[in-house]
Amino acid sequence: MRPVTNNREFIACRTAKFFKDGDLVNLGIGMPTLCLEYIPEGIDVWVDSENGVIGLLGAPQEGETAPADVVDAGGHPSMLREGGCCFDSFRSFGYIRGGHVAATVLGAYEVDAEGNLANWMIPGKAAAGMGGAMDLVSGAKITIVMSTHTDKEGNPKFVQHTDMPLTGYHCVDYFVSELAVIHVTKDGPVLEEIAPTTTVEEVVAKTGAKLIIPEKVGCMA
Repeated sequence: MRPVTNNREFIACRTAKFFKDGDLVNLGIGMPTLCLEYIPEGIDVWVDSENGVIGLLGAPQEGETAPADVVDAGGHPSMLREGGCCFDSFRSFGYIRGGHVAATVLGAYEVDAEGNLANWMIPGKAAAGMGGAMDLVSGAKITIVMSTHTDKEGNPKFVQHTDMPLTGYHCVDYFVSELAVIHVTKDGPVLEEIAPTTTVEEVVAKTGAKLIIPEKVGCMA
């Protein structure tokens, strides 16, 4: 397993621990693809991308050459495991909409206390498009958001209510940042874990939503 050297890798390492043996997991553009480096020992998952591939292994290592037509969600070359396959968008979105994806992992601009997700555009700024996110968050069994806890200006990315254009409604199950794991439940967002380097008070101060604080909060590891 790759050593954890920064916050992005710490978030990816914790997120990968949600995966279960045999899962079909979708990893979105950017930080989510780092999860490939931190899948726990003994857990075998099949990683897919909505552009039409199952069996991604990540970037080629020294001495390896990735197939010319195999890329991850961000368009980066990836190795393909034995038994992996490529197919067209029709088939790809067929299994996504059919509920066959165990978990989808995405980034976000904002997530709110009701599990609403905004991750495809900021009003007033150019957007490349939603891609497959809308289908993934409605078709996957669980949706995990990986994100820094605040944006570059220090504004919370987990808020009470988002006014940004939504990718999905009531779809987020977990929000994982460098500070905390927040579980979105029917009763509200629960602070389940905090990083070893922070406190409950810091997480509350940097979160824009009212959190449910259980009697015992776990430690991210």
